[in-house]
Amino acid sequence: MKNQALKLPFYVILSFTLISIILIFVLLYFGKPILIPLIIALLLAILLNPILYILENKFHLSRFLAVVLSVLLFVAALLAVVLFIVWQISDLAKDMDKIQSNLGIYADKIRFWIRDTIGYSIHEQQGFLSTTSGKILNGGSAIMTSSFGILSNSLLNMVLVPVYMFLFLLYKEIFIHFLYKLVKVSYQSILKDILTQVNYILKRYIVGLLLQMLVVGILTYIGLIILGVKYAILLSIITALLNLIPYIGIMMAVVTAILATLIHSSEPFIVIGVMVLYIVVQIIDNNFLVPRIVGNKVKINALASIVGVITGGVVAGIAGMFLAIPLLAIVKVVFDRIETLKPWGYLLGDKKETQS
Repeated sequence: MKNQALKLPFYVILSFTLISIILIFVLLYFGKPILIPLIIALLLAILLNPILYILENKFHLSRFLAVVLSVLLFVAALLAVVLFIVWQISDLAKDMDKIQSNLGIYADKIRFWIRDTIGYSIHEQQGFLSTTSGKILNGGSAIMTSSFGILSNSLLNMVLVPVYMFLFLLYKEIFIHFLYKLVKVSYQSILKDILTQVNYILKRYIVGLLLQMLVVGILTYIGLIILGVKYAILLSIITALLNLIPYIGIMMAVVTAILATLIHSSEPFIVIGVMVLYIVVQIIDNNFLVPRIVGNKVKINALASIVGVITGGVVAGIAGMFLAIPLLAIVKVVFDRIETLKPWGYLLGDKKETQS
């Protein structure tokens, strides 16, 4: 059965699209402290909806109690991960003396290389570092104030997300009925199709991401253990989490792993081994995990994904990068069901369609 498509005049669709894009960018840029936690909470609420269904229909719990238990399960799982990471970081802190010693060795090697290659004496380097460190210290208070503000906002968002999730799950019928009231009766079947597809795609996409994180983390951990890299568990968790950011996250993970290896060991072959490991994991991820676990859930091509991720980063930082792909998936579902916007939905897709 072919999907129904909404037919509207071209000038209406074009005007509506341009105004919508402008409004979305303005709202995300100026309202991101409010909108980003709301969008994240909505995605997580969709993920928790099957658990809510089981608690309500299999265990016959009231809606309120089922929502409370669903959100508490999510919070407990998140806290377990955070506490495990903190525990691993505390182990890293125990080796701080060795880390400082290795950092001193690398600093000496860099100083001697600069002296022998560029001709910049160690005394001149020390003078430059003294001047630079003074400037950094002078601006340190401003940086600390800014960092404290960012940390405070992040903690506030962490508290607000479970609250928003609770409210989305508790009042989900109200939100759905509100959407139906916005459109004419003749278009409600199309709206139902859009909501069904969005719910299906987002749910499978998030589950796919979790599976991808698990496999990438396990592969990275096994490789780091074989190489004898310390903090293998911590680095594998960081890699799995950063891999959530498409294309850019894995580069951040590689840099983090190399720095962690350098401060623990002065052997260059281990660093080379870490680089090779991450290349192999990325090849497996790109050619097996993404196409089979994640890619078949969201049909967005690489160009649209990269542009979306970069745009999301400019508008809303790391959270925007993470949200770019699911938001593009929602846009594509809507485009595919509006006749005049179907070409744009095709442009965002990753498969060629034959001409009829």
